[in-house]
Amino acid sequence: MRSHRRPRLLAPLLLAPLIAGCFASGGGDDSASGDGNGGDGARLRVALAFPPAENLSPYGADATLLSRLGVTEGLTSLDANGSAAPALAESWRQDGDKTWEFTLRDATFQDGGDVTPAAVAASLTRATEAEPAPAALAGVTLDAEAGGDRVVRVTTAEPDPVLPLRLSSPSLAILSKDAYGKGSRVDPVGHATGPFELTKVNGATSASLDRFDDYWGGRAQASGIDARFIADGTARANALRTGELDIAEAVPVAQAASLDEKTRRDTATTRATSLLLNASSGTFKDAGLRAAARGALDTSVFAKDVYEGYGDPGAGVFGPAVTWAEGKRTAPVGRAAAKKPGDGDTITLATYDNRPELPEVAQVVKQQLEKAGFTVKLTVREYSRLEGDALDGKFDAFVLARNTLLDTGDPVAVLASDYTCDGGFNIAQLCDKGVDRAVADAEKIADTAKRQDAAMAAEARILGSDAVVPLVHQRIITGVADSVQGVVLDPYERALVGTGTRR
Repeated sequence: MRSHRRPRLLAPLLLAPLIAGCFASGGGDDSASGDGNGGDGARLRVALAFPPAENLSPYGADATLLSRLGVTEGLTSLDANGSAAPALAESWRQDGDKTWEFTLRDATFQDGGDVTPAAVAASLTRATEAEPAPAALAGVTLDAEAGGDRVVRVTTAEPDPVLPLRLSSPSLAILSKDAYGKGSRVDPVGHATGPFELTKVNGATSASLDRFDDYWGGRAQASGIDARFIADGTARANALRTGELDIAEAVPVAQAASLDEKTRRDTATTRATSLLLNASSGTFKDAGLRAAARGALDTSVFAKDVYEGYGDPGAGVFGPAVTWAEGKRTAPVGRAAAKKPGDGDTITLATYDNRPELPEVAQVVKQQLEKAGFTVKLTVREYSRLEGDALDGKFDAFVLARNTLLDTGDPVAVLASDYTCDGGFNIAQLCDKGVDRAVADAEKIADTAKRQDAAMAAEARILGSDAVVPLVHQRIITGVADSVQGVVLDPYERALVGTGTRR
């Protein structure tokens, strides 16, 4: 079995230090209140769809939970245009081909210590030592050291012209030295830098956060957050309707009509729902049968019926929210001729119910494949109980909702991670020399437009393999109570609550 080493992630996007906070807000600005007007506001009651799966370690999937709740931040952030913007670093410059210098702003850790170059360097060093490596750093050799009173010097083994964008990843959040225990243990509670401080975590059920009054970006208008982790989408919507919640993320489309129009916010995101076919073992090792499965699917029904208009038909790995992609997309390369499915082989199709539309998507996929002559067994579990088997290739097919630009905003990064031989998130188990070569060529390019062209050339080869069938590019529905303003509607799904979020 191939190892699931995450590949090197590079990002070609513009690196000008633009001001962050350009995402849409749900009814109000996202500025902090430093004059007491709303500064002692009520606590926010927030429901998230995914419970912590890794004890809130910043190095895995839980990193976005921390960033969405306003707990953690890195040296840089990702703005609405996909560019690196100032966060804990107020500016940066390149010193030679392999070294960057980041100038820190005046900031304080939630445990009272100053954000110093030494503390930042130590935090980044711990991230480089994490196993498995954070997605934004895997395959990258990085060394960080203090370079002066306010300067951190970061050096890479190979030239990395997009390092500032890489450091915007939620998995590279800066924590104080007391966050790091023996071995690999990392505890973000009380040791981060964001506007809200974790004070208590109740396993996978709930968490309490208080406003961090010394936040460099200004005092948050809400006094704290009471967060609940509710995997059941209907339960999230019901709790919002009955006034138990102020904000409910990822409201199921089936529940959207039951919410007052004023409480619904739908946002185009870079998340795509696709059918991944196991290209290395089982029925779909045969490219002809993958082609038959792709040909059997009528993808127009997913956006119209399953997502009830809160989505766009599947076009590729990258959808309409990636605004440059459509004009650069080319026809799939190297598709095999479809074969007729044989008798006796049963396909195992799996998905998860944290996103309640996915089981319905999988049911439609099952029906369409069976109509084409495949025999299909459907498995639905909670995501944390499914991911390991999926990555180990234990399913023939998998319905996945994937935010394609979450980690660094780089289109090449997700192609390397999901569709190359050594990709760390290669559920499709694809190992194709032509795909690997196209992705490797794209990784070498720093120019934004040329890198986008190369990414789409690689996408054409990936789609040509039929290891992935794009089904729908979805919009995320956030439930927001009438009394709440300033919710951050982020197409990259990194942020939800900001300093200006209040009720």
